[in-house]
Amino acid sequence: MKDQFVVPARLKTTSFALMGVGLLTLLIGLFALHGEHGDTRFWAGLLQNSTFFLMVVLASTFFISATTLAHGGWQLTFRRVPEAISMVVPVLGVIAFIILMVLVFGQKEHIYHWTNAEHVKHDPILTFKAPFLNPTFFTVAAVITIGAWIALTIKLRKMSIEQDSWVMTQEAGRRLIWRNTVWCAGFIVVYSLTVGSTTPWLWLMSIDAHWFSTMYSWYTFISSFVSGMSLIALFVIYLKKHGYLEYVTKEHLHDLGKFMFAFSIFWTYLWFSQFMLIWYANIPEETIYFIPRMQGPFRFVFFLNLIVNFILPLLLLMKRDAKRNYTWVAILAVIIISGHWVDFYQMVAVATVGHPVFPWFEAGIGLGFVGIIIFITATQLAKAPLTPKTHPYLKESIIHHT
Repeated sequence: MKDQFVVPARLKTTSFALMGVGLLTLLIGLFALHGEHGDTRFWAGLLQNSTFFLMVVLASTFFISATTLAHGGWQLTFRRVPEAISMVVPVLGVIAFIILMVLVFGQKEHIYHWTNAEHVKHDPILTFKAPFLNPTFFTVAAVITIGAWIALTIKLRKMSIEQDSWVMTQEAGRRLIWRNTVWCAGFIVVYSLTVGSTTPWLWLMSIDAHWFSTMYSWYTFISSFVSGMSLIALFVIYLKKHGYLEYVTKEHLHDLGKFMFAFSIFWTYLWFSQFMLIWYANIPEETIYFIPRMQGPFRFVFFLNLIVNFILPLLLLMKRDAKRNYTWVAILAVIIISGHWVDFYQMVAVATVGHPVFPWFEAGIGLGFVGIIIFITATQLAKAPLTPKTHPYLKESIIHHT
Protein backbone atom coordinates (compact mmCIF):
# COMPACT_ATOMS: atom_id res chain seq x y z
CA MET A 1 0.00 0.00 0.00
CA LYS A 2 1.38 3.40 -1.08
CA ASP A 3 0.81 5.15 2.23
CA GLN A 4 3.82 7.43 2.75
CA PHE A 5 3.52 10.64 0.77
CA VAL A 6 6.62 11.99 -0.93
CA VAL A 7 6.34 15.63 -1.98
CA PRO A 8 6.78 15.80 -5.79
CA ALA A 9 9.33 18.32 -7.02
CA ARG A 10 6.67 19.84 -9.29
CA LEU A 11 4.31 20.48 -6.39
CA LYS A 12 7.09 22.05 -4.35
CA THR A 13 8.08 24.23 -7.30
CA THR A 14 4.46 25.31 -7.77
CA SER A 15 4.15 26.33 -4.13
CA PHE A 16 7.40 28.30 -4.29
CA ALA A 17 6.26 30.01 -7.51
CA LEU A 18 2.95 31.04 -5.95
CA MET A 19 4.67 32.31 -2.81
CA GLY A 20 7.04 34.21 -5.08
CA VAL A 21 4.08 35.82 -6.85
CA GLY A 22 2.65 36.83 -3.49
CA LEU A 23 5.95 38.29 -2.28
CA LEU A 24 6.50 40.16 -5.56
CA THR A 25 2.95 41.54 -5.41
CA LEU A 26 3.57 42.68 -1.84
CA LEU A 27 6.76 44.50 -2.84
CA ILE A 28 5.12 46.12 -5.87
CA GLY A 29 2.21 47.18 -3.70
CA LEU A 30 4.55 48.86 -1.23
CA PHE A 31 5.80 51.17 -3.98
CA ALA A 32 2.81 51.37 -6.35
CA LEU A 33 0.02 51.84 -3.80
CA HIS A 34 0.94 55.14 -2.19
CA GLY A 35 -1.07 57.97 -0.76
CA GLU A 36 -4.14 57.64 1.44
CA HIS A 37 -6.20 55.56 -1.01
CA GLY A 38 -3.26 53.36 -2.01
CA ASP A 39 -2.33 52.67 1.61
CA THR A 40 -5.94 51.80 2.39
CA ARG A 41 -6.12 49.35 -0.50
CA PHE A 42 -2.78 47.79 0.48
CA TRP A 43 -3.88 46.96 4.01
CA ALA A 44 -7.45 46.08 3.00
CA GLY A 45 -6.06 43.48 0.58
CA LEU A 46 -3.86 41.99 3.30
CA LEU A 47 -6.77 41.93 5.77
CA GLN A 48 -9.10 40.24 3.28
CA ASN A 49 -6.66 37.50 2.29
CA SER A 50 -5.27 36.79 5.75
CA THR A 51 -8.70 36.42 7.38
CA PHE A 52 -10.21 34.45 4.50
CA PHE A 53 -7.45 31.88 4.14
CA LEU A 54 -6.99 31.53 7.90
CA MET A 55 -10.69 30.69 8.32
CA VAL A 56 -10.57 28.32 5.34
CA VAL A 57 -7.71 26.21 6.76
CA LEU A 58 -9.26 26.40 10.25
CA ALA A 59 -12.35 24.75 8.75
CA SER A 60 -10.29 21.53 8.51
CA THR A 61 -9.86 21.48 12.29
CA PHE A 62 -13.59 22.08 12.62
CA PHE A 63 -14.33 19.23 10.19
CA ILE A 64 -12.11 16.85 12.20
CA SER A 65 -13.74 17.91 15.47
CA ALA A 66 -17.32 17.76 14.20
CA THR A 67 -16.95 14.30 12.64
CA THR A 68 -15.20 13.04 15.78
CA LEU A 69 -18.02 14.23 18.04
CA ALA A 70 -20.53 12.65 15.67
CA HIS A 71 -18.60 9.35 15.93
CA GLY A 72 -18.29 9.44 12.17
CA GLY A 73 -16.06 6.87 10.57
CA TRP A 74 -16.52 7.54 6.85
CA GLN A 75 -13.78 10.19 6.72
CA LEU A 76 -11.01 8.10 8.38
CA THR A 77 -9.43 6.97 5.10
CA PHE A 78 -8.57 10.59 4.25
CA ARG A 79 -8.48 12.14 7.75
CA ARG A 80 -4.77 12.91 7.40
CA VAL A 81 -5.63 15.38 4.62
CA PRO A 82 -7.63 17.83 6.79
CA GLU A 83 -5.07 17.24 9.56
CA ALA A 84 -2.27 18.38 7.25
CA ILE A 85 -4.29 21.38 6.06
CA SER A 86 -5.05 22.35 9.65
CA MET A 87 -1.34 22.67 10.36
CA VAL A 88 -1.33 25.79 8.19
CA VAL A 89 -3.31 27.50 10.99
CA PRO A 90 -0.23 28.36 13.12
CA VAL A 91 1.51 30.11 10.22
CA LEU A 92 -1.51 31.99 8.88
CA GLY A 93 -2.61 32.76 12.44
CA VAL A 94 0.67 34.58 13.13
CA ILE A 95 0.47 36.42 9.78
CA ALA A 96 -3.12 37.51 10.42
CA PHE A 97 -2.26 38.63 13.96
CA ILE A 98 0.61 40.82 12.72
CA ILE A 99 -1.63 42.42 10.10
CA LEU A 100 -4.40 43.05 12.63
CA MET A 101 -2.00 44.65 15.09
CA VAL A 102 -0.59 46.96 12.40
CA LEU A 103 -4.12 48.02 11.50
CA VAL A 104 -5.07 48.72 15.11
CA PHE A 105 -1.88 50.39 16.34
CA GLY A 106 -0.51 51.71 13.04
CA GLN A 107 -3.08 54.52 12.67
CA LYS A 108 -4.92 52.75 9.83
CA GLU A 109 -8.19 54.46 10.67
CA HIS A 110 -9.37 54.22 7.06
CA ILE A 111 -9.73 50.47 7.71
CA TYR A 112 -10.95 50.58 11.32
CA HIS A 113 -12.54 53.99 11.95
CA TRP A 114 -12.93 53.21 15.63
CA THR A 115 -9.15 53.33 16.18
CA ASN A 116 -9.34 57.15 16.00
CA ALA A 117 -10.08 58.18 19.60
CA GLU A 118 -11.10 61.73 18.66
CA HIS A 119 -13.49 60.48 16.02
CA VAL A 120 -15.08 58.08 18.52
CA LYS A 121 -15.74 60.91 20.99
CA HIS A 122 -17.90 62.74 18.45
CA ASP A 123 -19.73 59.67 17.14
CA PRO A 124 -22.58 58.36 19.36
CA ILE A 125 -22.64 54.93 17.71
CA LEU A 126 -18.90 54.37 18.06
CA THR A 127 -19.01 55.69 21.62
CA PHE A 128 -21.69 53.12 22.43
CA LYS A 129 -19.52 50.34 20.93
CA ALA A 130 -16.29 51.61 22.52
CA PRO A 131 -16.26 49.03 25.37
CA PHE A 132 -15.41 46.31 22.84
CA LEU A 133 -14.30 48.31 19.80
CA ASN A 134 -11.03 49.53 21.28
CA PRO A 135 -7.39 48.50 20.77
CA THR A 136 -7.00 46.77 24.15
CA PHE A 137 -10.07 44.56 23.86
CA PHE A 138 -9.34 43.85 20.20
CA THR A 139 -5.75 42.78 20.96
CA VAL A 140 -6.62 40.59 23.94
CA ALA A 141 -9.41 38.91 21.97
CA ALA A 142 -7.09 38.30 19.01
CA VAL A 143 -4.36 36.81 21.22
CA ILE A 144 -6.78 34.46 22.99
CA THR A 145 -8.60 33.51 19.79
CA ILE A 146 -5.61 32.80 17.56
CA GLY A 147 -3.67 31.25 20.45
CA ALA A 148 -6.52 28.83 21.19
CA TRP A 149 -6.90 27.91 17.51
CA ILE A 150 -3.21 27.16 17.18
CA ALA A 151 -2.89 25.23 20.46
CA LEU A 152 -5.92 23.01 19.87
CA THR A 153 -5.07 22.38 16.21
CA ILE A 154 -1.54 21.27 17.11
CA LYS A 155 -2.90 19.11 19.96
CA LEU A 156 -5.35 17.25 17.68
CA ARG A 157 -2.64 16.63 15.08
CA LYS A 158 -0.15 15.44 17.71
CA MET A 159 -2.67 13.02 19.23
CA SER A 160 -3.48 11.55 15.83
CA ILE A 161 0.16 10.83 15.00
CA GLU A 162 0.83 9.41 18.47
CA GLN A 163 -2.01 6.92 18.01
CA ASP A 164 -0.22 5.30 15.08
CA SER A 165 2.12 3.61 17.57
CA TRP A 166 -0.64 2.32 19.86
CA VAL A 167 -1.45 -1.36 20.19
CA MET A 168 -5.19 -1.17 19.63
CA THR A 169 -6.84 -3.26 22.31
CA GLN A 170 -10.46 -2.77 23.28
CA GLU A 171 -9.43 -0.65 26.26
CA ALA A 172 -7.03 1.41 24.14
CA GLY A 173 -9.82 1.99 21.61
CA ARG A 174 -12.12 3.36 24.31
CA ARG A 175 -9.36 5.60 25.60
CA LEU A 176 -8.63 6.90 22.09
CA ILE A 177 -12.27 7.72 21.36
CA TRP A 178 -12.76 9.39 24.76
CA ARG A 179 -9.58 11.48 24.49
CA ASN A 180 -10.41 12.62 20.98
CA THR A 181 -13.98 13.44 21.99
CA VAL A 182 -12.89 15.64 24.91
CA TRP A 183 -10.34 17.65 22.94
CA CYS A 184 -12.58 18.00 19.88
CA ALA A 185 -15.45 19.17 22.10
CA GLY A 186 -13.12 21.81 23.53
CA PHE A 187 -12.26 23.03 20.04
CA ILE A 188 -15.94 23.16 19.02
CA VAL A 189 -16.68 25.39 22.02
CA VAL A 190 -13.80 27.73 21.13
CA TYR A 191 -14.78 27.71 17.45
CA SER A 192 -18.41 28.52 18.26
CA LEU A 193 -17.44 31.45 20.49
CA THR A 194 -15.01 32.85 17.92
CA VAL A 195 -15.75 32.06 14.26
CA GLY A 196 -19.41 31.47 15.04
CA SER A 197 -19.75 34.64 17.08
CA THR A 198 -17.27 37.36 18.03
CA THR A 199 -14.29 37.12 15.65
CA PRO A 200 -16.02 38.11 12.37
CA TRP A 201 -17.65 41.03 14.22
CA LEU A 202 -14.30 42.36 15.40
CA TRP A 203 -12.13 41.61 12.36
CA LEU A 204 -14.56 42.24 9.48
CA MET A 205 -17.90 43.70 10.52
CA SER A 206 -16.22 46.54 12.46
CA ILE A 207 -14.89 47.86 9.14
CA ASP A 208 -18.48 49.13 8.72
CA ALA A 209 -18.61 50.20 12.34
CA HIS A 210 -22.04 51.87 12.05
CA TRP A 211 -23.64 48.73 10.62
CA PHE A 212 -24.38 45.45 12.32
CA SER A 213 -26.00 42.10 11.61
CA THR A 214 -26.56 39.25 14.04
CA MET A 215 -26.26 36.81 11.12
CA TYR A 216 -22.86 38.06 9.97
CA SER A 217 -20.76 35.52 11.85
CA TRP A 218 -22.83 32.57 10.64
CA TYR A 219 -22.55 33.95 7.13
CA THR A 220 -18.74 34.18 7.23
CA PHE A 221 -18.54 30.77 8.95
CA ILE A 222 -20.46 29.03 6.18
CA SER A 223 -18.47 30.85 3.52
CA SER A 224 -15.17 29.68 5.03
CA PHE A 225 -16.46 26.18 5.80
CA VAL A 226 -17.68 25.36 2.29
CA SER A 227 -14.37 26.72 0.97
CA GLY A 228 -12.55 24.52 3.50
CA MET A 229 -14.44 21.43 2.35
CA SER A 230 -13.55 22.30 -1.24
CA LEU A 231 -9.88 22.59 -0.26
CA ILE A 232 -9.99 19.14 1.39
CA ALA A 233 -11.59 17.71 -1.76
CA LEU A 234 -8.83 19.20 -3.93
CA PHE A 235 -6.05 17.58 -1.91
CA VAL A 236 -7.89 14.25 -1.76
CA ILE A 237 -8.29 14.28 -5.54
CA TYR A 238 -4.63 15.23 -6.01
CA LEU A 239 -3.46 12.35 -3.82
CA LYS A 240 -5.77 9.87 -5.58
CA LYS A 241 -4.44 11.02 -8.94
CA HIS A 242 -0.89 10.26 -7.80
CA GLY A 243 -1.70 6.78 -6.51
CA TYR A 244 -2.24 7.49 -2.81
CA LEU A 245 -5.28 6.98 -0.55
CA GLU A 246 -6.00 3.48 -1.83
CA TYR A 247 -9.03 3.08 0.44
CA VAL A 248 -10.65 6.34 -0.69
CA THR A 249 -13.32 5.65 -3.30
CA LYS A 250 -16.01 7.53 -5.18
CA GLU A 251 -18.23 6.93 -2.16
CA HIS A 252 -16.04 9.26 -0.08
CA LEU A 253 -15.81 11.76 -2.93
CA HIS A 254 -19.60 11.68 -3.20
CA ASP A 255 -19.92 12.70 0.45
CA LEU A 256 -17.39 15.50 0.04
CA GLY A 257 -19.42 16.66 -2.94
CA LYS A 258 -22.56 16.56 -0.79
CA PHE A 259 -20.88 18.87 1.73
CA MET A 260 -19.87 21.28 -1.04
CA PHE A 261 -23.38 21.22 -2.51
CA ALA A 262 -25.34 21.38 0.75
CA PHE A 263 -23.35 24.17 2.36
CA SER A 264 -23.43 26.22 -0.84
CA ILE A 265 -27.22 26.07 -0.48
CA PHE A 266 -26.98 26.90 3.22
CA TRP A 267 -24.72 29.87 2.43
CA THR A 268 -27.43 31.12 0.07
CA TYR A 269 -30.05 30.66 2.76
CA LEU A 270 -28.07 32.86 5.14
CA TRP A 271 -27.27 35.36 2.39
CA PHE A 272 -30.95 35.70 1.52
CA SER A 273 -32.08 35.78 5.16
CA GLN A 274 -29.72 38.63 5.99
CA PHE A 275 -30.61 40.54 2.82
CA MET A 276 -34.37 39.96 3.02
CA LEU A 277 -34.70 41.07 6.66
CA ILE A 278 -32.72 44.26 6.04
CA TRP A 279 -34.58 45.00 2.79
CA TYR A 280 -37.99 44.40 4.40
CA ALA A 281 -37.29 46.49 7.50
CA ASN A 282 -35.78 49.29 5.36
CA ILE A 283 -33.98 50.85 8.34
CA PRO A 284 -31.35 53.35 7.12
CA GLU A 285 -28.58 52.22 9.48
CA GLU A 286 -28.98 48.67 8.12
CA THR A 287 -29.55 49.36 4.42
CA ILE A 288 -26.29 51.34 4.19
CA TYR A 289 -24.51 48.00 3.86
CA PHE A 290 -26.40 46.85 0.77
CA ILE A 291 -26.93 50.13 -1.11
CA PRO A 292 -23.35 50.44 -2.47
CA ARG A 293 -23.25 46.69 -3.11
CA MET A 294 -26.60 46.29 -4.83
CA GLN A 295 -27.19 49.71 -6.38
CA GLY A 296 -23.76 51.31 -6.35
CA PRO A 297 -20.39 50.70 -8.02
CA PHE A 298 -20.08 47.14 -6.66
CA ARG A 299 -23.30 45.98 -8.31
CA PHE A 300 -21.45 43.64 -10.68
CA VAL A 301 -19.47 42.02 -7.85
CA PHE A 302 -22.66 41.67 -5.78
CA PHE A 303 -24.49 39.63 -8.42
CA LEU A 304 -21.36 37.77 -9.52
CA ASN A 305 -21.05 36.62 -5.91
CA LEU A 306 -24.56 35.16 -5.99
CA ILE A 307 -24.05 33.45 -9.37
CA VAL A 308 -20.70 31.83 -8.52
CA ASN A 309 -21.54 30.79 -4.97
CA PHE A 310 -25.12 29.64 -5.49
CA ILE A 311 -26.20 29.17 -9.10
CA LEU A 312 -23.12 27.28 -10.30
CA PRO A 313 -22.85 24.83 -7.33
CA LEU A 314 -26.62 24.27 -7.49
CA LEU A 315 -26.70 23.43 -11.18
CA LEU A 316 -23.34 21.68 -11.53
CA LEU A 317 -23.34 19.58 -8.33
CA MET A 318 -26.99 18.61 -8.16
CA LYS A 319 -26.65 15.34 -10.07
CA ARG A 320 -25.30 12.28 -8.30
CA ASP A 321 -22.80 11.51 -11.06
CA ALA A 322 -21.30 15.00 -10.83
CA LYS A 323 -20.39 14.44 -7.17
CA ARG A 324 -18.64 11.17 -8.08
CA ASN A 325 -16.50 12.58 -10.88
CA TYR A 326 -13.00 13.54 -9.69
CA THR A 327 -12.38 16.10 -12.44
CA TRP A 328 -15.78 17.72 -12.07
CA VAL A 329 -15.52 18.00 -8.28
CA ALA A 330 -12.02 19.50 -8.59
CA ILE A 331 -13.26 22.16 -11.03
CA LEU A 332 -16.20 23.02 -8.79
CA ALA A 333 -13.93 23.15 -5.73
CA VAL A 334 -11.77 25.78 -7.42
CA ILE A 335 -14.88 27.74 -8.43
CA ILE A 336 -16.29 27.64 -4.89
CA ILE A 337 -13.03 28.78 -3.25
CA SER A 338 -12.64 31.56 -5.82
CA GLY A 339 -16.25 32.61 -5.40
CA HIS A 340 -16.01 32.96 -1.65
CA TRP A 341 -12.72 34.81 -2.03
CA VAL A 342 -14.74 37.31 -4.10
CA ASP A 343 -17.34 37.37 -1.32
CA PHE A 344 -14.68 38.34 1.24
CA TYR A 345 -13.35 40.90 -1.25
CA GLN A 346 -16.66 42.73 -1.40
CA MET A 347 -17.02 42.49 2.39
CA VAL A 348 -13.79 44.44 2.84
CA ALA A 349 -13.36 46.56 -0.29
CA VAL A 350 -16.71 48.37 -0.29
CA ALA A 351 -16.10 50.05 3.09
CA THR A 352 -12.38 50.64 2.54
CA VAL A 353 -11.45 51.14 -1.12
CA GLY A 354 -14.93 52.44 -1.91
CA HIS A 355 -14.93 51.70 -5.64
CA PRO A 356 -14.21 48.58 -7.72
CA VAL A 357 -10.71 48.30 -9.19
CA PHE A 358 -8.94 45.56 -11.08
CA PRO A 359 -7.87 43.35 -8.14
CA TRP A 360 -4.29 42.65 -9.26
CA PHE A 361 -2.94 43.33 -5.78
CA GLU A 362 -5.61 41.38 -3.89
CA ALA A 363 -5.35 38.40 -6.28
CA GLY A 364 -1.54 38.39 -6.19
CA ILE A 365 -1.51 38.33 -2.40
CA GLY A 366 -4.15 35.60 -2.49
CA LEU A 367 -1.93 33.44 -4.72
CA GLY A 368 0.86 33.89 -2.20
CA PHE A 369 -1.37 32.51 0.55
CA VAL A 370 -2.34 29.59 -1.72
CA GLY A 371 1.38 28.84 -2.13
CA ILE A 372 1.85 28.79 1.64
CA ILE A 373 -1.10 26.41 2.05
CA ILE A 374 0.19 24.03 -0.63
CA PHE A 375 3.74 23.98 0.76
CA ILE A 376 2.83 23.42 4.42
CA THR A 377 0.08 20.89 3.65
CA ALA A 378 2.36 18.86 1.37
CA THR A 379 5.14 18.94 3.98
CA GLN A 380 2.74 17.78 6.71
CA LEU A 381 1.31 15.01 4.51
CA ALA A 382 4.84 13.60 4.19
CA LYS A 383 5.39 13.53 7.96
CA ALA A 384 3.00 10.69 8.77
CA PRO A 385 1.27 7.75 7.06
CA LEU A 386 -1.76 8.84 5.05
CA THR A 387 -4.00 6.29 6.76
CA PRO A 388 -4.46 6.14 10.58
CA LYS A 389 -4.34 2.33 10.59
CA THR A 390 -4.89 1.86 14.33
CA HIS A 391 -8.11 3.87 14.54
CA PRO A 392 -11.00 1.62 15.61
CA TYR A 393 -13.37 3.22 13.06
CA LEU A 394 -11.10 2.63 10.06
CA LYS A 395 -12.98 -0.45 8.85
CA GLU A 396 -16.20 1.57 8.77
CA SER A 397 -14.49 4.03 6.41
CA ILE A 398 -13.03 1.33 4.18
CA ILE A 399 -16.42 -0.31 3.58
CA HIS A 400 -18.24 3.04 3.42
CA HIS A 401 -21.09 3.19 0.93
CA THR A 402 -23.33 6.19 0.37
